[in-house]
Amino acid sequence: MFRRVVRQSKFRHVFGQAVKNDQCYDDIRVSRVTWDSAFCAVNPKFVAIIVEASGGGAFMVLPLQKSGRIDKAYPTVCGHTGPVLDIDWCPHNDQVIASGSEDCTVMVWQIPENGLVTSMSEPVVVLEGHSKRVGIITWHPTARNILLSAGCDNVIFIWNVGTGESMITLEDMHPDIIFSACWNRNGSLICTACKDKRIRVIDPRKEEIIAEKDKAHEGARPMRAIFLSDGKVFTTGFSRMSERQLALWDPNNIDEAISVHEMDTSNGVLLPFYDPDTNVVYLCGKGDSSIRYFEITDEAPYVHYLSTFTTKEPQRGMGYMPKRGLDVNKCEIARFYKLHERKCEPIIMTVPRKSDLFQDDLYPDTAGPEAALEAEDWFEGKNGDPIPISLKHGYVPGKNRDLKVVKKNILDNKMSKNTENTAPAIKTATSTPSIKSEAKQDELLKEMKSLRELVSSQEKRIAKLEEQLSKMDI
Repeated sequence: MFRRVVRQSKFRHVFGQAVKNDQCYDDIRVSRVTWDSAFCAVNPKFVAIIVEASGGGAFMVLPLQKSGRIDKAYPTVCGHTGPVLDIDWCPHNDQVIASGSEDCTVMVWQIPENGLVTSMSEPVVVLEGHSKRVGIITWHPTARNILLSAGCDNVIFIWNVGTGESMITLEDMHPDIIFSACWNRNGSLICTACKDKRIRVIDPRKEEIIAEKDKAHEGARPMRAIFLSDGKVFTTGFSRMSERQLALWDPNNIDEAISVHEMDTSNGVLLPFYDPDTNVVYLCGKGDSSIRYFEITDEAPYVHYLSTFTTKEPQRGMGYMPKRGLDVNKCEIARFYKLHERKCEPIIMTVPRKSDLFQDDLYPDTAGPEAALEAEDWFEGKNGDPIPISLKHGYVPGKNRDLKVVKKNILDNKMSKNTENTAPAIKTATSTPSIKSEAKQDELLKEMKSLRELVSSQEKRIAKLEEQLSKMDI
């Protein structure tokens, strides 16, 4: 029998393509803060980008269709008093986004359905507890309104956003800065990478470390660790010789890596983006001008290099579209939003296919936007797998329900009257409907006012032009 020289894989010919210039988002001042997060978060409705802001921190939220040149006066989300370090869209509500900042707070925002009309400075809820800047935030994949935050105080908080309370505090587990934190597929475990060169698998509800590997990567530069859908852990880091590495680990036998690959000697941190449906990992290095992708299988060497997509410009950050936001008719298996210094450029990854029919093998049922559990169920010990949806007829977004906060943040010592005046979005259980309708009414009135102003300014402009025209006729 002849040995197969080339491994069979339907992803061998995946190719990347940047969109045309008119489909990019131009004239955006991407944040220059020195922090190794992606700076960009995407969902099927919006792209959010952390931007430069004087006197505080801000990020921009653009509807996906609003490409082209973005006006300098375009509204931002600007409630933080220090630079924003990380942002993450809620997987169960496409209008809810969380942000972590140097001001030591986490804020949760509800974006209007059609995007921002005026700048937003009042969050739905402020989560206070960290004593140093908050560099990592990530939503629970299957339970509604649960948010994890990790700060430079080496503490992980797990919040119930629906009540504004910190439910679990993981301290004394990390002696140094936490570089990354990631939930597993059903949100029962988290894995972290820390500056002490250890990766840890933690059961947050029992508050115990299940597996721990010292010197997962021996280099001093930052590591990243993510869970794969089968429970294995994939890491990126640096060797002692400062070569970039990627490795695969089994938490049940974490002493030995299943596979380790040396890559190159570039010094940018590798951000891994994982597609659980196809088992493909995309690696984007900060400051690199390429995206490398690998397929992970059960056969040696387990991590198989597929290809590299290269451009001329280095990337400042990267957003990754969830599977339900892709165009299945074009066999698109991933879409990235690459941040340059002054623009955001979508990059589409496609598997070439001749047939126009729906490709079942490329699009197995994927995690949908419906939460499998309520927050209270998860804190009581229940687990739930993601609720799958089919992409056969394309993803049609349903109506998002408003984020309700039924109890004032226990860490907020402001007088209740003051809170009511300044944050109409924080709701109490009794007055939910009236406050909700008032907030909606305010939003509509604001939009009408801005449209009226726009119309009157255009009318003045028309009158001016008519006057000039009449003078020319004379």
